Amino acid sequence: MKFAGERRALAAIVFVFYAIAYLGLALWAPQPALTPSLYALGGVYGLAFFALVAGYFWARWYAIGVGIYGVIVGALGMWQVGAEPIIVFIGATHVVAVVMLWGQGMSVGFDGKTQWREKFHMDENAVQRLGRSVIRAGVSLPIVLLYALAPKQPAEAALGLAALVCAGFGMRAIVKMKTWGVLALAASGAMMISMGVAHTQMFPMLSGALLLSAAAPFALPMLRFVRA
Repeated sequence: MKFAGERRALAAIVFVFYAIAYLGLALWAPQPALTPSLYALGGVYGLAFFALVAGYFWARWYAIGVGIYGVIVGALGMWQVGAEPIIVFIGATHVVAVVMLWGQGMSVGFDGKTQWREKFHMDENAVQRLGRSVIRAGVSLPIVLLYALAPKQPAEAALGLAALVCAGFGMRAIVKMKTWGVLALAASGAMMISMGVAHTQMFPMLSGALLLSAAAPFALPMLRFVRA
C-alpha cells in the first residue's frame, strides 16, 4: 500500500505528542489528585508510540483502540461544552491517528506478518477475533486507568485497582494467546460495570461493556475446547 510508512509515522507523532503532553502536565503542573492519572495516560500513549515504532504485531490494533478513546473524549467534550478549540484539536488529531492506521493495507507491517501467525497457529478468523478484542481493550484501558487512579473510598479504590490489574495483565495475556487473559478481561469488565452502576457513571459502564466484548469472541472457542 502506498505511503504506509508515512501513515505510520504520522500516527506515531500523534501518540508521542500526547505522551509528552500528559507527562509534562504531571511534572510541571502538578495536581496531587490528578498526577497519577496523568502519568498513567502518558504511559498509555507512550506504549502506543513505542509499539508502532517497534512494529509489534499487536501495535496497530492497540493504537487504534487508544485513538478511538481519544475520539470519544473529543466527541463527549464537544457535546458537553461545545466546539472549543482544544477539544476540537483533541478529537481531530485522534481521528487522524485512527484513519492513518486503519485498513488492510496497513496491517502488512503489524498483524499481517506471518511469523506470529505461524507461532500461535492462527488462521484469518482467529486473527480478526484477536484484533477486535485488542482494539476494544485499547479503548477501555485509559478509562480503567482514570477511574482506578481517581481519589475514592478505600473499598472502591481497591476494586478499581483490581480492575486495572486485571485489564492490564489480561490484555498482555491475550496477545500471547493465554486463556487466563480472557478471564481477566471479563473480570475487569464486570468490576467496572458494577462500579459504574453503583455511582450511575457512564464511562465505567462503557469501559466494562467494552472489556466484556473484548473477552466475548473467545468464549465460544473456549467452551468448545472444554467440551471436547
